[in-house]
Amino acid sequence: MLSCEGQSELGHEVHLAYGPIFGPEGSYFDRANDFRTRDGRRIGMHEVPHMVREIAPVKDWKAMGEIRALIEEIRPDIVHTHSSKAGIIGRVAGWKELLASSDHRPGVVHTIHGPPFHKYLPKWKNTIYVASEKYAADRCHVIVSVADAMTRQFRDAGIGRDEQFVTVRSGMETEHFLNPIESETREAMRAELGFGDDDFVIGTVARLAEHKGHDDILDALGDELRAHPSWKLLWVGDGWWSDRLLGRVEEMGLKDQLVTTGLVPQLRVGAMMRAMDVLLHPSYREGLPRTVPQALLCGVPVCASDTDGTPEACIDPSVNATHSTGRIFPVGDTDAIREGVVWMFNNPRERARMGQRGQKMCAQMFSVDAMVQGLGQVYADAIALASRG
Repeated sequence: MLSCEGQSELGHEVHLAYGPIFGPEGSYFDRANDFRTRDGRRIGMHEVPHMVREIAPVKDWKAMGEIRALIEEIRPDIVHTHSSKAGIIGRVAGWKELLASSDHRPGVVHTIHGPPFHKYLPKWKNTIYVASEKYAADRCHVIVSVADAMTRQFRDAGIGRDEQFVTVRSGMETEHFLNPIESETREAMRAELGFGDDDFVIGTVARLAEHKGHDDILDALGDELRAHPSWKLLWVGDGWWSDRLLGRVEEMGLKDQLVTTGLVPQLRVGAMMRAMDVLLHPSYREGLPRTVPQALLCGVPVCASDTDGTPEACIDPSVNATHSTGRIFPVGDTDAIREGVVWMFNNPRERARMGQRGQKMCAQMFSVDAMVQGLGQVYADAIALASRG
């Protein structure tokens, strides 16, 4: 959404293609549909009826035809795809247009937000994903990684060529994280959520779903929570596992130490984070989780799993003690989760310093302007490559 808005504000004509919207994660449709540039231009909105999330060969084939028809109608200079399956279908459609037209040669760009292949999938499914990504990589000019780790993972899998990859951090609106309004300060939010001055709030912002690590939080911290009544969990988000996880919390006798918010508007996420003493992010796979830099922008230190690009924002003292912004633990290691959180509780001064360092670092690293400028160079390079044939 931010890259669409940013490119529109620079004077480019921007169109956004998307699949049918469903699920509990929320949607940016209204924002995209209502957006206007300063001179009144809008983003073209195009629903692709058969572009669905799950693997569905018949629908996928139809979606490719729909995207190809849209490209032929709009005749864009750049086709920029996101996510794995839509990225594969969109790249192939864009490349077909490039090969078929003598006077329209779009630059084809793909952004990796996270690898579709990972060790938690069946081998057959990983084989399909890797083969598909290899095929699609041969049908685009530039591959953008949101973290250096994404490039390493794709190259280790034999996907693409070294010269195709460039890292452009996924920008975010930093202002409401850095400069809260009076009603969303740390003090105001802790009062709103029912936390006392002496409470130690361990927050998590994630879907209540598979691979997000909520069970690991309970396994790691159950005994500590019972031993420290002032320790509180704050879970921001909703998802398919909500009923099961909340049932487990009640069985463990921790119901009074958990506050859940359900799905909150994106502009309220920073407010929720400011109520935390530490963000705990035990996800099993991510890309580069926006939650981590968002917490750091709020001055909140992070304990996070060593997955994908997370350590590029959450810098462990063992890597760089002078510039550390949090603690990193191995994926699924409940003992290390407990150790990290206990360390944060016992070291409030260093915890505060970590948050301050992270705030300064992320304000520069994840600005929207830096992302838009980076993508502008990517587009120029892709257009140049497309023109060469």
